[in-house]
Amino acid sequence: MSEGQSVWKQSFFDDAEEIRVKDPLSYALGAMNEGEEMVFKFADIIKMAGHSCPSVSGAYKITAKGLKALYGDETPVRGDIIVTVKGKVSDLTYGPMSQVISLITGAAAETGFRGLGGGLYGRYNLLSFDDHNFEANAFIFERRDTGKRVKVVYDPKVLPENARMGELAGSVISGRASEAEKEEFHSLWQGKVKTILLDEDKYPGLFEVTSL
Repeated sequence: MSEGQSVWKQSFFDDAEEIRVKDPLSYALGAMNEGEEMVFKFADIIKMAGHSCPSVSGAYKITAKGLKALYGDETPVRGDIIVTVKGKVSDLTYGPMSQVISLITGAAAETGFRGLGGGLYGRYNLLSFDDHNFEANAFIFERRDTGKRVKVVYDPKVLPENARMGELAGSVISGRASEAEKEEFHSLWQGKVKTILLDEDKYPGLFEVTSL
């Protein structure tokens, strides 16, 4: 075990693209020097979620694509982004996915930071759920400064199914699996995560970005 740092079982976590943002609140209160970038890696998301799965990795890529579409070559501004989740918090895995998006963008629901003074740098209610207009794995990102909006849709169904992974899942979760079965399941499960993070080009339609 490496002292002072997390030790991940999967080496590909470090190969996933970084997401860089600027956060004016961090400058205002002295957490970072003016102009420095805040860097998010996939490992940061695992620390928050406690695991690595297709939903968590999908949300990470959704955020990366949404910010790229909004800002192009500019560095995205954390806390200046509005996010709308197309459905209820209880739909699909929208709860955990929204937490990933919130961590990176700063956009938060009613529990978010209310700001300094008259609300400066506030983040609460910048993330909301569109309860009455469900669309599977669809998220709208909007810049507060320009009003530019994009929709990112994630469709993991385009990935091939692996019956063996499904067979092993129950045994692993219940604790009945052998060590060999656990290793096989981990390889298949994390292999799917790796595909989402690194090999999306092989699966057209996995992510779709549309300007609104």
